Amino acid sequence: MMQSKTLLRIAIGAVTLVALAGALASAQDKYSLKVPGGLAFSEFRGYERWEVVAVHTTGDPSLLKLVVANPVAMAAYRSGVPGNGKPFPDGSRFAKTEWKTRQGNLVPYEIKVPDSVYDIDFMVKDSKRFAGSGGWGYAVFKHDDASDSFVPATLSHSPPQGNDAKCGAACHTIAKGRDFVFTELAKR
Repeated sequence: MMQSKTLLRIAIGAVTLVALAGALASAQDKYSLKVPGGLAFSEFRGYERWEVVAVHTTGDPSLLKLVVANPVAMAAYRSGVPGNGKPFPDGSRFAKTEWKTRQGNLVPYEIKVPDSVYDIDFMVKDSKRFAGSGGWGYAVFKHDDASDSFVPATLSHSPPQGNDAKCGAACHTIAKGRDFVFTELAKR
């Protein structure tokens, strides 16, 4: 009887350790993610505290987008880039967080507020590293609500992503005259 209780305790302890190890292993460090071609989430560490460039929506009214930029890119904007015909300097970084929206319930009027993250898009200017794509590298990481984790976006994502550091180059060619940057600095 005593031996059965000891074996049961060992079995329960082992199951508990396995479950705990599994939970720890599944906790994602988003900064360890990387897309083929080398662009890594870690290159944008601290993007959550960068200055706002603009907030916008597109043809999909269920998404709200916030574009932020690092200090290098913000200094370029303030000096007139890209409207003055000059390019963004190497080291410029942009992050765009896209949220699914929901009706805000804390105000007495209709308002859409951020809900769950849809994806996070990154751009970095590095003329040597990304010479073949106008000097810009791109990455899109889609968010999975169920696991609260990110993965590199693929061709099944909307919009489709080539899943490499040049995934945004084809789309951004229409903004070539603005150094491949769509977003204008919002007036304050």
